[in-house]
Amino acid sequence: MPVDISISTPVIEPLHCELLSQAAVSLSVLRLDKCHPLLSGNKWYKLKYNLLEFQKQADLPILSFGGAYSNHLHALAGAGKLVGMKTIGIVRGEMPEPLNPVLAYAREQGMTLFPVSRDDYRRKQDADFLHELRVRFGDFHLLPEGGSNSLAIKGCAEIASLLKWQDADAKRLVALCCGTGTTMAGLISGLSKIQGDSAPEVLGVSVLKGDGYLQGEVLGQLQACGCIDPVDWRVDDTHHCGGYARSNPALQLFLREFAEFSDLPLEPVYTGKLFYAVFDLIESGVISAGTEIVAIHSGGIHK
Repeated sequence: MPVDISISTPVIEPLHCELLSQAAVSLSVLRLDKCHPLLSGNKWYKLKYNLLEFQKQADLPILSFGGAYSNHLHALAGAGKLVGMKTIGIVRGEMPEPLNPVLAYAREQGMTLFPVSRDDYRRKQDADFLHELRVRFGDFHLLPEGGSNSLAIKGCAEIASLLKWQDADAKRLVALCCGTGTTMAGLISGLSKIQGDSAPEVLGVSVLKGDGYLQGEVLGQLQACGCIDPVDWRVDDTHHCGGYARSNPALQLFLREFAEFSDLPLEPVYTGKLFYAVFDLIESGVISAGTEIVAIHSGGIHK
């Protein structure tokens, strides 16, 4: 029988500062990072239906992929421990001892860690490489990098029902950071089913460098899950600050200034870029007066 993992209902917290008041923009934060101590942020929603499916053959381990600071491997290791299933993490690049906190935690939860070269890591979808892994580890449940598949989209669609709005007449915007686009695709799919004429626009802030890349990824995932009439959505490619896990002085300055008026936990890889983008778009007038924003705090890296 599948193990039930309960989570707390995420809360929505208002955010206040001088810029928001001057711009006449309302900003609240959906705190997915508070929903579970181990599976916080969007990770629970991406893993939920995958775990239910995997538990039908609970004797097989779950194998997935990630970098040395992977949120996904961190969450998968904790989830495996919770449901009593073995997990295998294929780690991109070197894995020097002592392990960093993310990988140390994953090992403590029972995850078998296996480092591969960056060249081999690029083969993670190739049939011959997956065969090599099955020769080494035996049969396993395969979970794509980031947990991104149709079951993850199904889980992330449930985030749509958590959004609450205060002003019936305001222009509505929901904003989130994007790494694979799966959470965004799920959110768009969920909103498209329940919102009707009051649907918000969805803004995804890419943490990756590459104009148009995530736009294409999200579009492909929407088409694959049969979402043919989505709500309005777009991906912002201009606030990645140099690319994944990269930063720049503007982002660092923003994070310092943000911490002066809010204790909302942000980090520079994901959520920091989300709020940096939202505040920049408000200040530049791209997000207009009278807009009500709900920003999704999808957790962040563990260091």
